[in-house]
Amino acid sequence: MSQSNNQPQSKLEYEEREAKTLPGMAMLLLNILLMLISLIALIAVASLMTGRSDFSTFIGIAVIVITLLYLSIIGPILFVGLKILGPNEALVLTFFGKYYGTLRGAGFFFVNPFVTAINPAAEAATTTGKTGAPESAVKVATGSFQFDMGTLRKNKKISLKAMTLSNDKQKINDQLGNPIIIGIVVIWKVANTAKAVFNVDNYKEFLSIQCDSALRNIVRLYPYDCTGENLDGSDEKSLRGSSDEVSQRLREEIQEKVEIAGLEIAEARITHLSYAQEIAAAMLQRQQASAIVDARQMIVDGAVGMVEMALARLSDSNIVDLDEERKAAMVSNLLVVLCGNKDAQPIVNSGTLY
Repeated sequence: MSQSNNQPQSKLEYEEREAKTLPGMAMLLLNILLMLISLIALIAVASLMTGRSDFSTFIGIAVIVITLLYLSIIGPILFVGLKILGPNEALVLTFFGKYYGTLRGAGFFFVNPFVTAINPAAEAATTTGKTGAPESAVKVATGSFQFDMGTLRKNKKISLKAMTLSNDKQKINDQLGNPIIIGIVVIWKVANTAKAVFNVDNYKEFLSIQCDSALRNIVRLYPYDCTGENLDGSDEKSLRGSSDEVSQRLREEIQEKVEIAGLEIAEARITHLSYAQEIAAAMLQRQQASAIVDARQMIVDGAVGMVEMALARLSDSNIVDLDEERKAAMVSNLLVVLCGNKDAQPIVNSGTLY
């Protein structure tokens, strides 16, 4: 019972909220001014204590201690609270382990100097970069998706820009069980920084895994290519012929899976689609045979129409009176000429047909 009561509270804690800030430039100038005042006060009090014996020793020691504390501890600590953010950047801040708030927007800010910025994706990139390989060459691969670690900064800033995630070509079975090679590209961005940081361990790896899973779920619902019409007369959907519908369903599937991570999927598109190598030759022959059948059907339909038109014109114009046997012979000859693969060799009959 206690777990069910605590679950909604934990979800509310991970909703993004704005961090409390002060103008960074004003705090920077104020801190520098106070440090200069402390330094001047320290020098003045030290000179007074050495030059005048009647100066209050207690007040002088107190001033010296305060100025030294400010110059050595308080002032430098306040400098830590200064944060600079560029366009489409954010910082997720924690205060001794508790979520403090998110800093968004370009500018110069001052926050509580004891807060800590956290970004699991940047931490994973830094850890991977310690393997000895050049940072630009190090990649974190999950499933078939790869992230270039050279593009990830070691700081804890979270990019709010639209980013591209592409995967290697995968072998997946379609609705008919045929193995196909397919690749997709996903356009995404971070919409809720608190969910991205606290609800999942690493939102980039989480997105990679969910994209692989969603791709397999969608591909198995469609055949590679249309084989005709369904029994109800509706057109059959396919991966090759219904790319817009497949992309839309793929985007919705990925969006549903990464909602917990606070990510927004803008677009998901198929970039590569082909049969697997082991069945590519057989499927090519099947497509060629289907194309030949379709072409022959079109030729026969056209030939029958032309024969029908020729007979109707001859009958209407009263050019020649043909009986059924002659009509059958004429239809046969015209169909042979119109449907043949090669040019027909005409035979001129100089006599009668009988």
